[in-house]
Amino acid sequence: MNEHDWLAERFEEHRTRLRAVAYRILGSLSEADDAVQEAWLRLSRSDSSVVENLGGWLTTIVARVCLNMLQSRESRREELAGAHLPHPVTGREEATDPEHEALLADSVGLALLVVLDTLAPAERLAFVLHDMFGIPFDQIAPIIERSPAAARQLASRARRRIKGAATAPGTDLSRQREVVAAFLAASRGGDFAALLALLDPDVVLRADHAAVQLGASNDVRGAASVANSFSGRYGGAQLTLINGAAGAMWAPGGRPRVVFTFTITHGKITAIELVGDPERLRHLDLTILTH
Repeated sequence: MNEHDWLAERFEEHRTRLRAVAYRILGSLSEADDAVQEAWLRLSRSDSSVVENLGGWLTTIVARVCLNMLQSRESRREELAGAHLPHPVTGREEATDPEHEALLADSVGLALLVVLDTLAPAERLAFVLHDMFGIPFDQIAPIIERSPAAARQLASRARRRIKGAATAPGTDLSRQREVVAAFLAASRGGDFAALLALLDPDVVLRADHAAVQLGASNDVRGAASVANSFSGRYGGAQLTLINGAAGAMWAPGGRPRVVFTFTITHGKITAIELVGDPERLRHLDLTILTH
């Protein structure tokens, strides 16, 4: 075995974990694969003989690449409405791929990805690396160019924002269904007061570019503004199970065109995401629910 083949074999031993780290930071499988590929390219160009802990070195490289990608995404988002929405892992494809199955078994839900996507890049990276993968803050700090104490503070801030999200224990599916069903009924009936009662005062409505082209509003903030966006609209939306969480779908003629995902905290809707991108819709497990 030559040196290149030996190095490739060592890299493959870490690929699944690296992909999991990248996916949780980025919320996109395709971008996660790009980050892992970049880590391999950097490794292949480096002097691996001086690397004492290959797993740790690769994790650091992937994290730095992901941080750059998040920062680039933030700048693009200012220029293009709905430039990114989370890409959840599902079991619909690659079912026989052991790497995909491993990622699926330990994946995070769409609602948590939505909350993660609201965090600043450094906050998200600090939280994911420490809380999801147990990486110490003194190792995270150089990646985000902060002190260990500042990295700890960023993760703590992210943790507070994530606490109570729809994926947290205690928010069961039946309660999600009740809230979403009530929201859809109020929307259809144009019941502005009922919509306000279901929305958190700081609720955020976001839509991807495809949904905006179909007439959806994007980047609407505050209960009154979001209620106004839905009042008397989306009469054809149906209560739907989306990757195991209650949501809604507009599917004229049986063809999914837009899905509505909800982040629900303490019985109030804190975020609504409208996804119309056909490629993203293709990766969602969708089941229409009856009341």
